[in-house]
Amino acid sequence: MKIKKIVLHNIRSYEHQEVDFPEGSTLLSGDIGSGKTSILLGIEFALFGLQPGQRGTGLLRNSEDEGYVIIEFEVDGIDVKVERTLRRKKTISQEACFITVDRETRELSVTESKNFILEILNYPKEFAKKQNLLYRYTVYTPQEEMKQIILEDPEIRLDTLRHVFGIDKYKTILENTALVLSKIREERRVKEGMIFNLEQDRSSVFSKEIELETKKGNSILLEKERFLKTENRKKIQSEKEEISKKKEEKNKIQQEIEKSKLMILTKNETITSNIKTISQLQVQIKELRDMSVDETRVSQLEQELNIMKRDRNFLAERNIYLSSEINSLNSKNQDNENTKNKISRIDMCPTCLQDVGPVHKGNIVNKFDSETAENRKKVDLLTTEKKGLSEKIIDLDRNIVLKEKQLKELTILKIRSQDIPEKERRLSDLEKMNQSISKDVELLKQHLEILNNMVFELSRFDSLFDSKQKELDDALRQERAAEIKLAEIRKEIELYTRQIEELNNRIKKTEEIKEQLNYLIELENWLSKNFVPFISFTEKNVMIKLKSEFSQLFSEWFGMLVSDSFNVRLSDDFTPIIEQQDYELDYSYLSGGERTAVALAYRLALNQVINSILSRIKTKDLVILDEPTDGFSEQQLDKMRSVLEELNIAQLIIVSHEQKIEGFVDNVIKFKKMNGISERG
Repeated sequence: MKIKKIVLHNIRSYEHQEVDFPEGSTLLSGDIGSGKTSILLGIEFALFGLQPGQRGTGLLRNSEDEGYVIIEFEVDGIDVKVERTLRRKKTISQEACFITVDRETRELSVTESKNFILEILNYPKEFAKKQNLLYRYTVYTPQEEMKQIILEDPEIRLDTLRHVFGIDKYKTILENTALVLSKIREERRVKEGMIFNLEQDRSSVFSKEIELETKKGNSILLEKERFLKTENRKKIQSEKEEISKKKEEKNKIQQEIEKSKLMILTKNETITSNIKTISQLQVQIKELRDMSVDETRVSQLEQELNIMKRDRNFLAERNIYLSSEINSLNSKNQDNENTKNKISRIDMCPTCLQDVGPVHKGNIVNKFDSETAENRKKVDLLTTEKKGLSEKIIDLDRNIVLKEKQLKELTILKIRSQDIPEKERRLSDLEKMNQSISKDVELLKQHLEILNNMVFELSRFDSLFDSKQKELDDALRQERAAEIKLAEIRKEIELYTRQIEELNNRIKKTEEIKEQLNYLIELENWLSKNFVPFISFTEKNVMIKLKSEFSQLFSEWFGMLVSDSFNVRLSDDFTPIIEQQDYELDYSYLSGGERTAVALAYRLALNQVINSILSRIKTKDLVILDEPTDGFSEQQLDKMRSVLEELNIAQLIIVSHEQKIEGFVDNVIKFKKMNGISERG
């Protein structure tokens, strides 16, 4: 990786500043507080964004709402441009990042951009969710932070170096293995509890299988018993059905007896009825023969009746005529009266239109009155005559009715006398019918006697039927009891079979659990006795090798910076041990320059070790040193030339306020601050 350019806008003390970085070694020179370190912080922010625990207030210029950093660098001949922005709202937050690769720009989220940078720098992926310690300990480490790791608690420092070296995975593996072992032991206890009843279940299966076989044997016996009971019941039922048929036959015969009795009774009633009818016919024939009809009297009555009806018709017609005349005369009188009333009211004749005087009116009225009186006399005469006619008609009607009655009686007697032959024939038929019916009655009585004998013979089956019904009821109870016993034992067999199946399934599952338990025990033993010791041994060997290489490089770099009177090495927890004339010196008792030399040597040795382990990372040819000579003596400053030459890297960026360093580098970029604003000098 080679940094080519950086642009700071509203970052810390910068309003807007562009800085181009040439190849080789470059010194960022200037007084303390001139903005040199801000350049380094800008580079780190542009690459990785805000780090956990880092606040945007440390980067965004006060009173400004927005700031950004643009960095341009080259990796394996590929030009990369990264632009990150800080924005002040309620808090200061970083916005999306724009990354340009070979003139193709993409907008990425904070996480996506960090992953992209790690990928292009070929940093291990496990650093994606961690602080950018790999960058801090291989490229740029603020000098105070390197001193801090030296003074850190040994366990914390060891964990930090594990992380930087990428071998914290061994500790993670051991910690995860401990968790796995804990889970395995917990699962083992659970499974041991689950197989606790395995032998008891096997014993239960054995005993239940024996009981099941016994019950199956009993089931066969009960099936035979049920079969015998069923056959016995069928036999009795068949016998009962035969007896039942005899009873039905008896019932049919009894019905036939009742039917025959009814027929005898009916025929006897018919004979009795016929005898009564014969007696009546004999009386009627005798009476008819004793009676004689006078044909002359019949003719005389018919003649007299015809004369009376003729006279009566004549009187009726005369009566109608008289009624008509009376009505006509009364109608004329009424018309005369109406005309009189009209004439008395008119003054002019409607026909001739002449005046009608009182005399003329009087003459007309008198005429009408005379005519009316004459009509009334006629009405009285006619009414008297009509009354006489009505009386004669009544007398004639009475005589006609009497004569008709006499004629009717003679006619009936004549007709009845004509029925004697019919009655004699009917009498003969009835006598013959009685003779035939009497024979039928005798035959029916004989048939009835036969039927009664048959009923007597079949009556013995009544008692047999009742006895057989009791036998059948008892056989049904026995059959039902046998079926119940068989059903019960079948249910028990089904229950035992299901229980054995459930127990076998449970045993099968328990045996599977036991196999799992055996696997867990084997796995636990392998992890605790083989895997954990192997990982611990591997980690220890790796750490020993790293410590040896680290300690040697640390001693070499320190020897280049400090006189030969000091010897330095690293302890097992990577703590620097400083010795002088076989006496161990505490780091805090060293001079400022010596402490800086220890920190710089530790930093350079750590850089070399990491780059050797992670040889494929793209930042191994880039080193940034921040005030590496703080507190150095003139002699130590002179030795820095050899140190820088020994580094032999493509791009070196140094921040220092020491002017002497300017002679050790290829390029110098100066900075100054005026009125609180940093800029190039």
